[in-house]
Amino acid sequence: MNPKIKSRLLDVTMGFVAIAVGVIINAFGNHWTGAHLEFFGGIQSFDYSWAATLFFVPFVAGIPVALLYGFGGKLLAMLPPLILGGYNYWQVYSGNVPVPEGHILLPFIYWILVVVVAMEFCAAGGLVGEVIIKRTYGRSPKNQEHLIHKHRRDHVENDVTPVVRESSEVER
Repeated sequence: MNPKIKSRLLDVTMGFVAIAVGVIINAFGNHWTGAHLEFFGGIQSFDYSWAATLFFVPFVAGIPVALLYGFGGKLLAMLPPLILGGYNYWQVYSGNVPVPEGHILLPFIYWILVVVVAMEFCAAGGLVGEVIIKRTYGRSPKNQEHLIHKHRRDHVENDVTPVVRESSEVER
């Protein structure tokens, strides 16, 4: 098999594995908190478990996504809340999961806002995962092994000597 294709296949496989792990962690966190983001029961439905389900659980789920996938994992980390939230919303919308007494199914446009917030917190967790991999963040890395192109540029600039041009007969 061509090494480029093999490398690309490995990247895609690790992406699917990372997303699956993020979905599983997010599902366990949602089950652990017991809150359902797709239900609305008035102001009393916004409690600590709802906030933990919206903010903390996706943040924690984003970290292993970035750790498994590597650089670019913060972009993949946005998918687990979208996949799990879409599945949960579809289950309630299709009638497979009953709506609790005193609650309604959150209108789709409001549900999208909630899922986007969860996706952003999952991306923040992915950013933390990338910082853990890189061991630094910003422009002053402690370990510059990942900046090979910079080292090459420095060596090329040091090796270049100015060319002294001989004056031509026309200029004399």
